[in-house]
Amino acid sequence: MGNPIEFSMTIDGKAVFGATRLDVLDPATENIVARVPDATPQQLDEAVASARRAAPAWAGLPLEARRKLVARVGEVIMSNQEALAQLLTQEQGKPLAAARQELMAAAYWCTETAGLDLPADVSSETPEELVRVLRVPVGVVGGIVPWNFPLVLAIWKVAPALVTGNTMVLKPSPYTPLTTLKLGELLRDVLPPGVLNVISGSDALGPLMSGHPGIDKISFTGSTQTGRAVMASAAGNLKRLTLELGGNDAAIVMPDADIDAIAPIIFWGAFTNSAQYCLAIKRLYIHEDVYDRMAQALARLARETKVGPGNAEGVELGPVQNRRQFERLKNLLEDTRSQGYRMLAGGALPEGKGYFFPVTLVDNPPDTARVVREEPFGPILPLLKFRNEEEVIARANDSEYGLGGSVWGADQAAATRVALRLNTGTVWVNQIHTLKPGKPMAGHKQSGVGIENGAEGLLEYTVLRTVSSKRPH
Repeated sequence: MGNPIEFSMTIDGKAVFGATRLDVLDPATENIVARVPDATPQQLDEAVASARRAAPAWAGLPLEARRKLVARVGEVIMSNQEALAQLLTQEQGKPLAAARQELMAAAYWCTETAGLDLPADVSSETPEELVRVLRVPVGVVGGIVPWNFPLVLAIWKVAPALVTGNTMVLKPSPYTPLTTLKLGELLRDVLPPGVLNVISGSDALGPLMSGHPGIDKISFTGSTQTGRAVMASAAGNLKRLTLELGGNDAAIVMPDADIDAIAPIIFWGAFTNSAQYCLAIKRLYIHEDVYDRMAQALARLARETKVGPGNAEGVELGPVQNRRQFERLKNLLEDTRSQGYRMLAGGALPEGKGYFFPVTLVDNPPDTARVVREEPFGPILPLLKFRNEEEVIARANDSEYGLGGSVWGADQAAATRVALRLNTGTVWVNQIHTLKPGKPMAGHKQSGVGIENGAEGLLEYTVLRTVSSKRPH
């Protein structure tokens, strides 16, 4: 193993290092692979001041100029795809093919978000006055990004913020800062100084950002618990907020569903990225008439799926990203085992280094089980049997979360009827995770505040200004 690589932050278009550094581990080996600056409060102040200085000129650029520069960010990502993918696999653990896909998605989001139509300004007039309703930039946006999809979720914030004329201070997770810091470095000669500042630091840096008087809006993706803390600290100066938080998404398999066709789609809808994403299927409700067939099909897929280091040949799922999450999953597994619930696949942890967790299926636990009530954020999935529509709708909606859901059945009208009664921001019928830059996404209940993506998501990065002009007589 070589010496850990040293990374720098980007503040005001320049490389900035720190007096103290954080270790970054490879979750497949638990080895230290890099060290990154642990930003001080003073360095955060410098990043915010840089963003504030850059804000007037950036907002004053013609929209088309900002569009071109945001699209250029996507081009930079793709021209460095392989190097960034290797870095992403090393820090996050996901298979190299999945890392390449994440980078392609990030570049696509840049290009497509740059081309989204901004809602037009509205004008009205009377003999007495001319009224214009404008949308103007919020100002300086603080972006706080999680460790599951570090780069694409950073771009979900960077692209709309910059297109709408804001400047940004971006903070990746301390578990996965490398790819984002590297992108900041690559963009130093692309974006004007101060438009995008990328800083790294421990979890203690987040509250300093959300409470910072020089930041006008926080866009945060992460757990509901942390989201509540962000909202509380942002309340001191009434910051605008976009919070994309946790989910406990239910998928419902109707009695007429084509099990052979949908089983692989549902399996990967649950376990892609080792089930470490907010929109993963986390509760699978299966009609009793097809429960056994679906359970057997999923168990077979679980046994066939290769789990291992992300840079190894043929690996389909990597490790859990960090020890804290790994220990949480182990605790959930121990609880499931202690309650006597049957497991159809998985359940036995491998020995050795790395945070590897087997794909685990739990056979029809009660709705009160922790594995049903909590968001696992890892590869353990309860399969739940139901008898009729009213029952499954009530059970699916019996959650503090309301992010996404899906319904699967041959009768499209019946599946849609059920889907429309799910209390979630997004629901899919006979498909899943068809996310696009032009489709708005919002969380209901404890799954978030505000909107990401689409024209509605762009508006989250603007504030309204009404200009009323008296007509001369």
